Amino acid sequence: MTILDNIIAHKRREVADRQSLVPVKLLEQSLYMEAKPLSLRRYLLRDDLSGIIAEFKRKSPSKGIINAHAPVERTTLGYMQAGASALSVLTDTEFFGGRNEDLTTARRYNFCPILRKDFVVGEYQIIEAKSLGADAVLLIAAVLSGEEVLRLGRLARSLGMEVLLEIHSEQELTDTLHPDAVSLVGVNNRNLHDFAVSLDTSGELARQIPDEYVKVTESGLNSAADIRALREVGYRGFLMGEAFMRHARPEQACAALVQQL
Repeated sequence: MTILDNIIAHKRREVADRQSLVPVKLLEQSLYMEAKPLSLRRYLLRDDLSGIIAEFKRKSPSKGIINAHAPVERTTLGYMQAGASALSVLTDTEFFGGRNEDLTTARRYNFCPILRKDFVVGEYQIIEAKSLGADAVLLIAAVLSGEEVLRLGRLARSLGMEVLLEIHSEQELTDTLHPDAVSLVGVNNRNLHDFAVSLDTSGELARQIPDEYVKVTESGLNSAADIRALREVGYRGFLMGEAFMRHARPEQACAALVQQL
């Protein structure tokens, strides 16, 4: 089994356990279920912002512990003050050290779009994302069929949220892109099967993504030069986590990069 296989197998068990403890009827009592989500798409297209989706994550399967001590409140608020366009919050615990509470904390301190970053395998997580205060959800083509992306994406949209579809190949794009379900397409420069990283992946796939979708590049971005180069081929969103989180003050690292832009 690959790392991704292990993650998904664990996630299915985890979600089943959580659903038995916190059924959908309880999720629907959240105050955020009635809130109008912010548009990630619109914020990424704003010329007065950087296009950066600044991510909060404590660890990863490929890097281990990245930053176990950065506080969610200071870091996410600092990201916004630095000029990031949006936030991404990891909520997977087992492999990324995240918690659902990280997202609700970020929501409490920030008025900006928040992407819930997790491995979605079913409808429960979409409703859960809304109940936590998320504005957008990630759907990963490597783990979902085209029919699942359509079904989950339509559910997210019915709740007012946007969908960022993550792909790594032209075949994944062809198999899973549905205009009724997806607002943004993210190219993951990290291969989820072997965790190798190459920015060339974004460069090669840019022309394959229809222009009506906001293009987002994910993983492996480290500098203003990386962002400028990928802007040239059509990207408007730049999801960056490790480049910031490996610093003692991630928000200051974000501010320094935005200044360079």
